[in-house]
Amino acid sequence: MLDFSLSDEQRMVRDAVRAFIQKEIYPLEGQVLRNERQGKPALEDGQLKELQNKAKEQGFWGVTTPEEFGGADLGAVVNSLVTMEVNRTFVPFSFGGWADNILFAADAQQREEYLIPTLNGERVSSFAITEPGAGSDATQIRTRAVRDGDDWIINGEKTFITSGHQADFAMVFAVTDPEKAVNGGVTCFLVDRAMGYTSEIIQTMGAPGSAWPASLVFDNVRVPHRNILGEEGKGFELAMAWIGDGRYVIPSGAIGASERLLEMAIEHSKNRVSMGHPIADYQAIQWQIADSHVEIEQLKWLTLFAAWQVENGQDARHAAATAKLTGAVTANKVVDRVMQIHGGMGYTKELPIERWYRELRLFRIYEGTDEIQRRTIARNLIKGHAKLGEIGG
Repeated sequence: MLDFSLSDEQRMVRDAVRAFIQKEIYPLEGQVLRNERQGKPALEDGQLKELQNKAKEQGFWGVTTPEEFGGADLGAVVNSLVTMEVNRTFVPFSFGGWADNILFAADAQQREEYLIPTLNGERVSSFAITEPGAGSDATQIRTRAVRDGDDWIINGEKTFITSGHQADFAMVFAVTDPEKAVNGGVTCFLVDRAMGYTSEIIQTMGAPGSAWPASLVFDNVRVPHRNILGEEGKGFELAMAWIGDGRYVIPSGAIGASERLLEMAIEHSKNRVSMGHPIADYQAIQWQIADSHVEIEQLKWLTLFAAWQVENGQDARHAAATAKLTGAVTANKVVDRVMQIHGGMGYTKELPIERWYRELRLFRIYEGTDEIQRRTIARNLIKGHAKLGEIGG
């Protein structure tokens, strides 16, 4: 017997997060839009930390972080549900007590120096693998690390690094054995900004400020051997674990944004009168609303299935690629329809639709482009790694 219902705990967490977002975050949306129109940061200094502490008081801290580090360790399905709720708003909010999944590969000393402070919000990390010539194909990274006694000397450039300009340390992937390359010749290093790398913001069409990615330049940056994360030569495996784990999170965010946008479209269509009738009476509008709802529901089940596979220790790569591709395409279809339904007002900065329009376009590019997801899905089917007609794993 198949059971598609959420457990009592999952439903309770989802509802509690939804209530928190509606009470504490929604009221800030007007402020965020005003600040960004004036070229100011979306949130004032300390405001995010204050919100995270409020959430912590209610038990929302480290949703997927192991209990031994003070987290809730609620699993992938709950993480997906929480991500949906958080992304129902465009306010740049995230629950505290979180760190990149590969940072848990840290040894005892590294945990004290990097992991624990990151979980506590005292340090900010960045994941640095993408390079000017190695975007979708991470096997082409050229950043080089050469051993020099008890240190390594790193030279190279990383680009489009999330939080790269704000972070005080980066997880940097560099080639340590050119002959082996990604087959045992890439190592991950924990590199403090104080060790000498520089960063520069890359302006994009997305929300301004801290949301913009950065380029990082390493010019003879000396890093102690003890700062290797995991094992020497095993960095590429860590990178793939990081990317694979996040593939169900992105479509989860797409669901939240799409549902909120559709709610706005439905409300607007009932109140906007044209030619003597609410535009909700017109089939042209009804079909856009219906198509959006169907696509969001399809996406929701694909995404929750991928999260369920992750939570149950199954190989979720194919399901996650399917969800990621569907989420990116769906979110962009929905926001385009919602802007069309709102007409000229949807195009203005008075409403958040144009903001979402710009932000959601990134979903089709980062963490694996649409084309890479299609390549992965097709290759899995052709090689028999995934089979038609099977449910579960």
